This record gives sequence, structure tokens and C-alpha cells, in this order.
Amino acid sequence: MATKSRLRPWLLSGPPRPGAAQLYCFPHAGGNPVEYLRWAELLPSVELHVLQLPGRGPRHHEPDSDDIDSLVAALLADAEFGGPQRPYAFFGHSFGALLAYETTRALRDAGRRLPEELVVSAYPAPHIPHTTTDPGRLSDAELLRAVADRHGGIPPEIIDSRLLRALVARPLRTDLRLITGYRHRPAVPLPVPTTVLAGTADRLTVQALAAWQDHTLEPLTLRMFPGGHFYLREHEARFLTCLQDLLTRQTPPTAEAAKPRPPGPSRTRQFSSSA
Repeated sequence: MATKSRLRPWLLSGPPRPGAAQLYCFPHAGGNPVEYLRWAELLPSVELHVLQLPGRGPRHHEPDSDDIDSLVAALLADAEFGGPQRPYAFFGHSFGALLAYETTRALRDAGRRLPEELVVSAYPAPHIPHTTTDPGRLSDAELLRAVADRHGGIPPEIIDSRLLRALVARPLRTDLRLITGYRHRPAVPLPVPTTVLAGTADRLTVQALAAWQDHTLEPLTLRMFPGGHFYLREHEARFLTCLQDLLTRQTPPTAEAAKPRPPGPSRTRQFSSSA
């Protein structure tokens, strides 16, 4: 049964699994946390938690966030990541990748323990300008059609239903506004191993994905899957196997490993053509 965090319900959680690595998922723009929470049944050796943002689901009565900085600050004020001596990782898909990255930066700046792995999916490196659908003057139907044409992932029955359109469009509109308002601030690269996942048929270039190397002191791993922006739905078993492998390679954190490290020389990028 899913459980909620002690304060605001920032985290929707799968079954507790003492001793297992913890995975915190950051959904895509307008994404439903339940889609990610379902992975708890498919990753039995992982304790799964999914970010639940204000203004949607059980938090529909809360105001939407104005910008990514205030959203991350509110998240860190209420949520704790990782139990004592338990490794944990972040996974973010699309907009969730940007949010996971900024959350990791904020944890580092606050002197808190960092994830042992940052897995970013289907999103360019944060310093690269990212063009997305501008939600400003579009109706709900126009917005959903524009996003579906660009990325897929929105079934026609949602676009054709006035009620479903309204339910999906509000969080999607909010997250797209956060993306368009985002401005990257240069900072010391993170001392966190980073893996980039993406679909070969997505609009993202390999160069934009490989540029995540600029944001980690560790060698970057880039893994490409067949499929488009939502390759993780198209090839779910293959994707989850990859995610499981990344988590099982983690080792229990130590105080020394959790400390930020000074920048070092550039590292060789590591790429593979498939996952």
C-alpha cells in the first residue's frame, strides 16, 4: 500500500523494504506519480518513492509553484532522502530530470547527503537552452495536442474528453511554465555519478545529452534505447533492467563519500549504443 510523507505529502511511497536501496522518482511534466509507483512491483529489491508536487492529486488544493527554485526549497524543507546508511538514487524523466538535478544541487549546497546515483532521462544538459511547448495562449485541447505531436505520451481519449483534458492540462501547463522560466546558474559540478538515458528516436541530440558531463565530476554514462521520448513505456522491461543494474551497483554511503569534492580534470565520457 502506498504511504505518504510525515509532513506534506511530497512523496508517494511503495512498500517499505528495509536494507534495500531507495529510488526517488521525479515524474515528467504533468506526469502522474502512480505511473512510476507501479514500478515498485517490478523492482522488488528497491524501495520506491515518487515525488508528488503541489497543485495536483491529493494536493490539488495547494497553489502551483512559481519557479523551480522555490519548488526545490519547499521540497527540501519538508522531505528527507535516504535512511541512515542506506544508499539512495534519483531518477528523473524529462522535466523530472531537471528537477532531480536542481534538487541534488540544493542538497549539496545545504551540506546534506547526496544520492549515490543521479539518473536523468530524455532531457538535455541544463545549461543548454531547451525549447518546449509554450503553454501561454493555448487552450487545454491545443496544449495537449501540441505536446502529443512533439513527444507523444498523451492518448487521444484524454484529448477528446473535456473532463480528462482539464485534469491533465493544469499540471502540464504548470510544469511547462517552470521549464520556460528556468535559467541555469553555473556551479561546481556535482560529485555524483550520473547516467543519461534517452530514446534514439527522440528529438534530443547526442551532443545535448553528452553535455551532462559538464555537471558531474565522475565519468558520464550515456545509454540509448530504441524508441522516442517515452522509450521507458515502449521498452519497459529493458529500461527497468537497466535501472535495476544501476541501483545494485551502489555501495553503502560513507561520510567521506558523501562530501562534495573539488573539481578535477575532465573525465572521459562513457557511452553505449544500447542499454
